Amino acid sequence: MAQVPQTFLDALAVRTWCGLALGALGRAREEIDAINVYPVADGDTGTNLYLTLESAATAVEAVFAGYGTGAGEPSLGDAVRAMAHGALIGARGNSGTILAQLLRGMAQVLAEGGAASRVDGAALRLALRRAADSARQAVAHPVEGTVLTVASAAAEAAEEAEGDCGAVARAAYEGARKALAATPGQLPVLGRAGVVDAGGRGLVAVLAALVEAFTGEAVREVPGMRGAPGAPDAVSGGHARVEGIADADLCTEGAEDGGPAYEVIYLLEAGDTAVARLRERLDALGDSLVVVGGDGLWNVHVHVDDAGAAVEAGVEAGRPYRIRITHFGLGDVHTGGERPPRERAQRAVVAVVPGEGLAGLYTEAGATTVLARPGEPPASGELVQAVRRAHAREVVLLPNDAELRHTAAAAAEQARAEGIRVALIPTRSAVQGIAALAVHEPGRRFDEDVVQMTAAAGATRYAEVVVAERQSWTTAGICQAGDVLGLIDGDVAVIGEEVTATAATVLDRMLQAGGELVTLVVGDEAPETVAEHLQARVRESYLAVDTVVYRGGRQGTLLLIGVE
Repeated sequence: MAQVPQTFLDALAVRTWCGLALGALGRAREEIDAINVYPVADGDTGTNLYLTLESAATAVEAVFAGYGTGAGEPSLGDAVRAMAHGALIGARGNSGTILAQLLRGMAQVLAEGGAASRVDGAALRLALRRAADSARQAVAHPVEGTVLTVASAAAEAAEEAEGDCGAVARAAYEGARKALAATPGQLPVLGRAGVVDAGGRGLVAVLAALVEAFTGEAVREVPGMRGAPGAPDAVSGGHARVEGIADADLCTEGAEDGGPAYEVIYLLEAGDTAVARLRERLDALGDSLVVVGGDGLWNVHVHVDDAGAAVEAGVEAGRPYRIRITHFGLGDVHTGGERPPRERAQRAVVAVVPGEGLAGLYTEAGATTVLARPGEPPASGELVQAVRRAHAREVVLLPNDAELRHTAAAAAEQARAEGIRVALIPTRSAVQGIAALAVHEPGRRFDEDVVQMTAAAGATRYAEVVVAERQSWTTAGICQAGDVLGLIDGDVAVIGEEVTATAATVLDRMLQAGGELVTLVVGDEAPETVAEHLQARVRESYLAVDTVVYRGGRQGTLLLIGVE
């Protein structure tokens, strides 16, 4: 459905842009993945851009949802800051990290007006320039013929434009499109492979969505736009065919001997001075270094041979978390070697888990895990990526959170469209997922296995102990900020003052209905003696009940309890 044309940029236009850009990247994802040859030919640029933008769009939607029906709309500053923060925490890969910085650069300009509700074309021109400049500054060794070149061309074209936001956006798009077509002549690896830059291709799609957000009309791609003689259409809706990649020199600059073996990405809480030192240290360790962010929160991306050293450097600089380490694999993509095809497993389990401790437990049990940080639920694209990573014909998906039901359903539907048989078990807590995983039998027929896992999850009552953040009404009465809450099956059942006593009350209520096994998952912030106290209580008062304890790490709740 066409959008209503508008000449200014406000919070609603930001929301519309994010939605349109996400749709555009979703349609182009496979094509962009196929032409991904720089800096590493790992075929994931389109996916990484999509996941990064999905995180940004989700953050913007959350801001609008926070205002509720009839409560007005967020300011432009609220929307662009949410967009930038969402992209920062959700950035994936080299391309996604740069996209996050592009959005952050725009937000810095667009939010300068404080509570301003809208801006005009002049502000958009400044925002696009700040975006291009800040992205280039975030890359340790900028290379022409990449998304940085495309972003700079977009900013330059916008600066020459006159008129409203729609005119500026269209000029930026046209400048980016022309720069994209020229990338094979700037970067030899692209010319030899006969493709345009994948990251730049993604940025063109994002700018096309910006034009549509203002004009209400989808940008018609210009026919015949090709990156090099014989190359695939750089902007068409069709899938690119990449020829000759196996013979191309796909090394990153300075990596002629095969290039680093690992990609390391993490979020980092640190000050500016510490990050400046971190940049120097990581630059000496590897290549493809991109550090984006600010105001105490950064997203760090680097390719290294010593992944441990890259993480240790982050620890010295501040607090790294959401650490992702990817091995580029056999037949190193840096040298253009082909990976031997990996045989698909018959069946796999993919589970969302709330903390590092449970992630280790699930992984040991054979599951592919997706880590959900407090306040940062995974997006559907991240779940789809995990299903693909499991590399199985049949997948059992455990969301382990009632709030992820629709997200998991969307991911399952997309995976099914790709030919993977997916069964979604509606687990509402990680302890239900543990119960389901305990009865998982890969050798059984798929339907039988799903039925048994579903029955085990359904037979497990679950509870959690948390600290109230604010005063609010609950099913157990009014709670104050700082009160300890015991939730049973999702509803507040106990309001207490002390963690161990509240947990004991919750456990007693759960065991009144019977049970044979109690599972305790203890978070890092829980009192050290809480598990010991509850185990002793079960031994003394419930003679036929066994107890098992796991360490959940930073899981967002003090304690998870399961009773089977």
